[in-house]
Amino acid sequence: MGHLEQRAALAGRVAAVIGGAAGIGEAVTLALAKAGVDVAVCDRKEQAVPIAVEKVRNLGRRCLGVAGDACDVAVLKRLYDEVAAQFGRLEIVVNVAGGTTQRRFMDMSADDVVADIRRNYGYALDSIRLAVPLLRKSGRGGSIINFTTIEAHRGAAGFAVYAGAKAALTNFTRALAVELGAEKIRVNALAPDTTPSEGNYLAIPEPLRSHMAAVPMPAMMQALGMYVPLKSPPTPEDLADGVLFLASDLSRCVTGTTLHVDGGTMAAAGFLEWPFGEGYLPVAAPTSARRLFSDDEMSGH
Repeated sequence: MGHLEQRAALAGRVAAVIGGAAGIGEAVTLALAKAGVDVAVCDRKEQAVPIAVEKVRNLGRRCLGVAGDACDVAVLKRLYDEVAAQFGRLEIVVNVAGGTTQRRFMDMSADDVVADIRRNYGYALDSIRLAVPLLRKSGRGGSIINFTTIEAHRGAAGFAVYAGAKAALTNFTRALAVELGAEKIRVNALAPDTTPSEGNYLAIPEPLRSHMAAVPMPAMMQALGMYVPLKSPPTPEDLADGVLFLASDLSRCVTGTTLHVDGGTMAAAGFLEWPFGEGYLPVAAPTSARRLFSDDEMSGH
């Protein structure tokens, strides 16, 4: 074992990953397993669960899977009951599940609002409530990691309820970190932005999704380069690396904070690097504006 692995001290721990069988969640699950962690997975994508379990076991780690929607507290209870029965303890909890579809608030029904709040905030409270007794059992503390989003930190038009729910989860994370600090249970949030995943793709409504699919990849990458200071969006594996840090002893004095794994978009706060050598500005620079808009649009006609 190398110096970094010794400092991280992840090997031999037990983790529960909610939403951990596909997409970003699967990347988190496999990264933990490769670091020597035994993993319990819960995911509503029933066919993905046994595949994720097999992948973890092929890495030489123990794994159990529960198929079901994390928004159903009975599903979460079944998962944590199985963790207690099969592993007897728990040191890491990662609440990855979430999602939405872009809609204006006034176009959402009351049921839509309740569902968005539940899948992006409410279930995480139930997950943590059920997990903490297992985290306390060892007496050594543990790490809880809640996936929020950059939208919790800005006015995300078309995602108002989602942004509000994730902002609630972000501040809940801070408050709970203070409550559980004396027990050495750390609570942190991880905030992604534009990450290539099925969930993020499905958050974009039609016909915009089809229009985006028709744009040549070099043009899409150039557009992303304008938005992301590091010039490419973080991958699911990059987010998983953030989880490894927050789960490990490398962050043993980090609690109540939000780690932005976004390629710098939170820092840029709306500044884009416009093409044609015009640099970073929050609005289109002259040459870029002329190339983006027709003469009639520029003149206001």
